[in-house]
Amino acid sequence: MAAPTDARVHDLSSLRIHDGQRKGGKVGKGFAVVLGALIILGGLSAAVYAFLQSKPVVEVAVARNATGPGGREALLNASGYVTPRQRATIAAKITGRVTGVFFDEGTHVRAGQLLATLDDSDARKALTTAKADYDSSKAAIADYEVQLKNAQTVLQRTEGLKNAGVETQEHLDNARTAVDSLKAKISLTNAQTKAAEARIQEAQQAVDNCTIRAPFEGIVVSKDAQVGEMVSPISAGGGFTRTGISTIVDMNSNEIEVDVNEAYITRVKPGQQVTAILDAYPDWEIPSRVRTIIPSADRQKATVKVRISFLKLDPRILPDMGIKVTFLSDEPSKKDTPATSAIVIPQSAVRDDKGKKVVFLFKENKAERRAVTLGGNRGTDTEVVAGLAAGDSVIVNGPSDLHDGQSVQVKK
Repeated sequence: MAAPTDARVHDLSSLRIHDGQRKGGKVGKGFAVVLGALIILGGLSAAVYAFLQSKPVVEVAVARNATGPGGREALLNASGYVTPRQRATIAAKITGRVTGVFFDEGTHVRAGQLLATLDDSDARKALTTAKADYDSSKAAIADYEVQLKNAQTVLQRTEGLKNAGVETQEHLDNARTAVDSLKAKISLTNAQTKAAEARIQEAQQAVDNCTIRAPFEGIVVSKDAQVGEMVSPISAGGGFTRTGISTIVDMNSNEIEVDVNEAYITRVKPGQQVTAILDAYPDWEIPSRVRTIIPSADRQKATVKVRISFLKLDPRILPDMGIKVTFLSDEPSKKDTPATSAIVIPQSAVRDDKGKKVVFLFKENKAERRAVTLGGNRGTDTEVVAGLAAGDSVIVNGPSDLHDGQSVQVKK
């Protein structure tokens, strides 16, 4: 007998995957892999292109004549900063809260001009108390002097009566004691008056210390405190207390401070002519003169500090500006003529290319290779006898793989 057929039995053959469907799935996966590879390759290509198109950052310096004004030979070059001889950070003598600030950066102040005030309420109360003690002592002296006058009158009367045999010796002694006692009280009160007067001066000084004034004429270059802040002559309050009110600079005391390698310090002497060029104004040559050579060397840097005075000050000369100086010889140069004068550039601009000395010029945002003939060294600079002209911009501190025609950008 045949088994009954169940209508719910499923046809499993419907679940079979045909060959066409299998191939289509493989093609889809392969396309995804290829697309991902293309995306990654495109990203890498873009990164490589961006890297190749990036311009290396370089620094430039201007080639200068080895001879200075008047045909004087440049003996040495150095760099430094503009520093004022007279610069002061103004601070209060006491700790207190700022109640007024009467200046701003760039303000020209006179000597003695009021800059700021501190809370003086406590100091004024102490001053009032000292004055009251002084007045009290003066009043006590006046009272004692009246009593002394009366006591002296009584003493005279008692002495007369004693001589007449009417008064006793005891009464006479009491009258003398009263006079002496009042004199002692007057002396004591006079001393107390002087002490009160001293306390008045002390309290007045405390009140005066609540006003901060400019010690000399100059320009305010820093405003370090605001109304409501606490200031103190010493650091206190965990860093929340200011130690200064402002910084004032006497612009008329601006000078140049440079460090000269001790191996070349013999080329420098007081009164020597110097040409200075500010980094901010590379085309402006400022005539200067050596003021002094500090008689001490820095053992860490092997340098000696030299101070140079400007022959004529200018408002464009500001403290802490970078500056380069050239020390000139006393006599005009005889070995260099205008046609054959050597050029001076920083030693860091010179490169060695297979035994040849070359430099890279900065022209139209590109590096241009130039072979040069070098002379002697002058401190951190070197002479170029041939290959450059004064005014050429040479690349210093550039990448080691710099090549001719490469696009570069100047460091800001």
